[in-house]
Amino acid sequence: MTISANEVKRRGVSCFDELLDKSDEVVINVRGKEKYVVLDIERYRDFRAKELDLAYMEAMEDLKRGAYKVQNVAEHIAELRDEL
Repeated sequence: MTISANEVKRRGVSCFDELLDKSDEVVINVRGKEKYVVLDIERYRDFRAKELDLAYMEAMEDLKRGAYKVQNVAEHIAELRDEL
């Protein structure tokens, strides 16, 4: 489901309740381009939990492959400074 930013301005955020009853997400167009997505809070939490689960699984794979390094704080800060 898509709505324009102007329509959101005109109707207010209450329009999202109606739209989210019909669709899982609402895309907001700004000047004809898709810019934002509105989700029900439970769907957002589900997405976020899955994103964190994926990051955890990727970190565990890195550990298994030995794709990490051990540094002390000073070494880590020096590396960060070099990156900047």
